[in-house]
Amino acid sequence: MEADRIKWNRRFESEDSFLGLRPSPFLSREIDRIKLLVPGHAALDIACGEGRNSLFLAQNGFQVTALDISDVGLSKGVARAKSAGVSIDFRRVNLDGYRISEKYDLILNFNFLMRGLIPSEVQALAPGGLLLFDTILESPQLLASHDPSYLLRKGELTKIFGAYQGEILFSEESDEGDMPTARVLFRKSHETI
Repeated sequence: MEADRIKWNRRFESEDSFLGLRPSPFLSREIDRIKLLVPGHAALDIACGEGRNSLFLAQNGFQVTALDISDVGLSKGVARAKSAGVSIDFRRVNLDGYRISEKYDLILNFNFLMRGLIPSEVQALAPGGLLLFDTILESPQLLASHDPSYLLRKGELTKIFGAYQGEILFSEESDEGDMPTARVLFRKSHETI
């Protein structure tokens, strides 16, 4: 845990804003649909970094819990939330082995892949809740420089979420740019089994 915390602290210290101040384009594009579909306003942002997506959700009426390992990233998020006049529950946690104990209407998992956490994410969704998943897709150039266990395989997200009770409302894989991505918008079934 300490090595990961140090690595991410260094990244977040290196720039004023590591991933920028604006929310993910996927989240921005889907926010109107999200607000129409979510059963409530409790949101969880997994591996939130400096809180750009958490801040956007809070500004759109969500009560946000934001998790990350980096105290530097979280400190930036706290300062930005205070400056924007919104309240976000930032928590420093090690996501390795973490289990989500609360229920959420919306869960974000962006730029982070820990396959073992996905079942806990789906279980933590309220009936009818939404999960937006958007992270790095394997490519020949990335496989040469990244640990493949942190890269999605082609078709993997639809296979993973297709196995759960609910429906995939949107799925996309993009090879554009330096960082290929895969994303899914999943809605948990309203029925509890």
